[in-house]
Amino acid sequence: MYEYIKGALATLTPAYAVVEAGGIGYFINISLQTYTQLTDSSEVQLYLHQQVRDDAHVLYGFADADERELFRMLISVSGVGAATARIMLSSLNSGDLTTAIAVGDVNVLKSIKGIGLKTAERIVVDLKGKSLKASAAGGGSIAAPAESVRKEATAALLALGFPKATTEKAVDAVFKQNNKQSVEELIRSALQRL
Repeated sequence: MYEYIKGALATLTPAYAVVEAGGIGYFINISLQTYTQLTDSSEVQLYLHQQVRDDAHVLYGFADADERELFRMLISVSGVGAATARIMLSSLNSGDLTTAIAVGDVNVLKSIKGIGLKTAERIVVDLKGKSLKASAAGGGSIAAPAESVRKEATAALLALGFPKATTEKAVDAVFKQNNKQSVEELIRSALQRL
């Protein structure tokens, strides 16, 4: 298992980062929280979770150890895989997610794409008694031209595995309502429609 990676940030998108360390570029899946914290960074340190499958070795990176711990707790719940946990961490910040689990607010969990009533209840039952650290990730916004924000949000949602037509429709609808949103805000709003 890898603990963390430290190196130059070669590429950063809302769905993944490429970190160059020792002359090798590592493709690391990230959440929207981590993306927000890495913006405007050139040197980074990401805490890693490695998933070994038959067909691939996949790295997930987190800006802090608390977010990684929450990710690991989420994937320990039956029915919650790495992709779902990453969407959960992209839809809500760690503090809001931890609070929802701690107080048993299944409605907040159900509002996340891919989480139904049974899964939300299972998450609450399995994790409510465990020690969850609330780390409210920063919600800074990025000043970028509106059209590039829309394109970046669409690309991030496609990278998360959402269908192209549905994704474009959701992003366009949110973008028409408010084209002054940051990439993170646009993705969160679009996730509510997907």
